[in-house]
Amino acid sequence: MPRLLSTLLIAALLSACASKPDEAPERTEAEQYREARESMESNNYVTAVDRLKELEARFPYGRYAEQAQLELIYAQFRLQDYPQTVVAAQRFMRSYPAHPRLDYALYMRGLASYNLDIGLAARYFPIDVAARDPGEQLQSFRDFSELLNRYPDSQYVADARQRMIAVRNRMAELELYAARYYVKRQAYVAANNRARYIIENYPTATVTEEALIILAETFRFLELKKGSQDAIAMLRTNFPESEAFNDAGEFEVDLLEGENRSLTNVVTFGLMGDE
Repeated sequence: MPRLLSTLLIAALLSACASKPDEAPERTEAEQYREARESMESNNYVTAVDRLKELEARFPYGRYAEQAQLELIYAQFRLQDYPQTVVAAQRFMRSYPAHPRLDYALYMRGLASYNLDIGLAARYFPIDVAARDPGEQLQSFRDFSELLNRYPDSQYVADARQRMIAVRNRMAELELYAARYYVKRQAYVAANNRARYIIENYPTATVTEEALIILAETFRFLELKKGSQDAIAMLRTNFPESEAFNDAGEFEVDLLEGENRSLTNVVTFGLMGDE
């Protein structure tokens, strides 16, 4: 009887197993990587990201682990998920500090930071780039600068150099934005400081001409004749066709319109003078 019961139990178990649907065998690392690549090639980056993350989770030390992390950087960037692009690039750089494609990871981190200030709101609403926090721009500049120093022969150097120029222009625009604001507020000492900062730190920026005009005008208002003359001379040398000069070649700008306030009142932001 016991032997018969054992036989019946085994038969029942075998029958139960046979009644279950066949389960698909687990994919190999190579198969999973191939699927991720197929998603990339068909521009299906959402699926590609999911498959690459799954590949990393299943085979963290496998043959395709390094390449999967590189692919993930690119896929996140194509999805315009710039914060995650930065995270993926930093992770790769920490994991493989001697990798031959480290220049690519550094470049992509800089590129993601470069694009971070052009977010969803900026695409649909009129937000002045120069008015936004420059933190990510500075980070991208540092990444591109490091790329030029560490990998001068990298294929990404030319593009990185051009983007560094663009970042410098953006930083100068930020200073000019502040200078314009101070002019409107009739805070001419502050406007002068901002304009002078542009000339000293971003002399080749696209906003240098306007910065020189503000510098000359605020120096003149503050009764600093030599400073105004030097700014006008610099403007004449570098921008001889500037609209700040009239037909006779004389500097003729009147930016500082507004209330008839005394110098003391302006310097103290309205706290003193003109009572």
